[in-house]
Amino acid sequence: MNVPAAWRERATAAWRGLAPRERTLVSVAAALVAVALLWLLAVQPAWRTLGRAPAELDRLDAEWQVMQRLAAEAQALRDAPPVPVEQAQAALKAASERLGPKAQLSLNGDRVVVRFEAIGPSQLREWLAEARAGARARPVAVSLQRGAEGFSGTLELALEGAPR
Repeated sequence: MNVPAAWRERATAAWRGLAPRERTLVSVAAALVAVALLWLLAVQPAWRTLGRAPAELDRLDAEWQVMQRLAAEAQALRDAPPVPVEQAQAALKAASERLGPKAQLSLNGDRVVVRFEAIGPSQLREWLAEARAGARARPVAVSLQRGAEGFSGTLELALEGAPR
């Protein structure tokens, strides 16, 4: 005799040995356990997901709109005509002069190396935006460390108006 059949026979014998009232109580308890398991394993996770869905959709929609805006901005920069090297260098000099002693510019043809000392994140972000928009410069190498007073390090840029 195999094991599952033996278990089934023992369970059947135990069930028959119960009084009708006990059978009812065991049936009700089994039904309650089944309902609890169904709730915990199937209904509650789906219910929770449905409750979170609107907020998650709003967050994803906002993220998608940001991505669309960034894609449009990137396309506008791609479509913009290249800036001559001299004009790009002048734009970078002007942007760096606004930072004062926090930025030193080193020009070398179509490559520019900028050394930053203790520049704040918002200043760096604004400087990079101005370098990209005004000079059409793109970062080639970055070596920045964040300290207590801001970012310090070097940034190497390539100017797009130069022949490649």
